[in-house]
Amino acid sequence: MLKKFFFVFAPAIAAVALFGYAEAAQAPNMAGTYRCGPDAKSCQWSGATFTVTQNGNNLDIKNDKGEVGTAELTSNISLSAGPPWNMLGVISADARMIEWSNGTQWRKQ
Repeated sequence: MLKKFFFVFAPAIAAVALFGYAEAAQAPNMAGTYRCGPDAKSCQWSGATFTVTQNGNNLDIKNDKGEVGTAELTSNISLSAGPPWNMLGVISADARMIEWSNGTQWRKQ
């Protein structure tokens, strides 16, 4: 009887557990256009605007200077950008702003 229970209900339990994990682990939508701030001077070296495209946890970033880089979502509230920016970022609760480790902020337009 126990074997029958296991074979009938184990796949259903596993499916529910995996669905719950997928819902909890879904990456925030970071795709869009961002403007650097809080002031123009702080954004001189990085660029003023950024276009972000997203595939899962991987982000492709292009700035208004034509520089291209990548970033990775390390959690639902954090990301790590590689060259040319090399920064760590914290994502706002509504995923409309990133506060970077260099003191700049990118706000989604």
